[in-house]
Amino acid sequence: MDTSVINIPLTNLAFASLPALLVIYVLMKWSLDAKNAVYAIARMLAQLLLVGYVLTFIFASNSPWIVLTVLSVMVFASSWIALGTIKDNRIELYKHSLFSIAIGGSIMFVVVILLVLEIDPWYKPQYTIPIAGMIFANSMTSVSLAAERLDVELSRKVSYLKARTISLQTSMIPVINSLFAVGLVSLPGMMTGQILSGVSPLIASRYQIMVMLMIFASSGISTILFLINSQKFFSNKYE
Repeated sequence: MDTSVINIPLTNLAFASLPALLVIYVLMKWSLDAKNAVYAIARMLAQLLLVGYVLTFIFASNSPWIVLTVLSVMVFASSWIALGTIKDNRIELYKHSLFSIAIGGSIMFVVVILLVLEIDPWYKPQYTIPIAGMIFANSMTSVSLAAERLDVELSRKVSYLKARTISLQTSMIPVINSLFAVGLVSLPGMMTGQILSGVSPLIASRYQIMVMLMIFASSGISTILFLINSQKFFSNKYE
């Protein structure tokens, strides 16, 4: 197979912005929030261009301390962002989100790095950082959905146990839907990237199986821990 990766010139990359500009135009004509979309795209461009330079430095350093720092930032940031739907006492709830995402994500991170991929040394940044990013990002999304749904259900005077069940079910919908769709509706990012870089589809599919199980488990464990640990907080809020 051809293992060369196609380099995308910036001029060619600009063509991808044309359909996006069309969407922004329609948003403006329909009096929708086009400014937010423009800001989101601009921020995406800045973040991805910046992270390219940052990752180049991290990969070259190959330092466990730098990798641990990056992982810590991921955990602290994802735990805070997960509570974006909670407006009251967000700081007080943060410790529960931080604990849940850190433990739930770390369990799966250790399993994948040490037992599945057997990375040696464990801190190889080209493996640890992308894998940790997928783990903590998906855990963040699930905890965020659970927190929002739990808050809504308890505000409607639903019992905590029933609200907890509904919240867990809601938080897992995107993950479970992705399990159903993978291979039939979509080829996810890691598998697509590996195939485009020339990796055998058979090998790429194994990596994607690892990723899907990793996301399902880390999201589920993090959300379950959050719902258990935050019971007192939400019970006091709606007592």
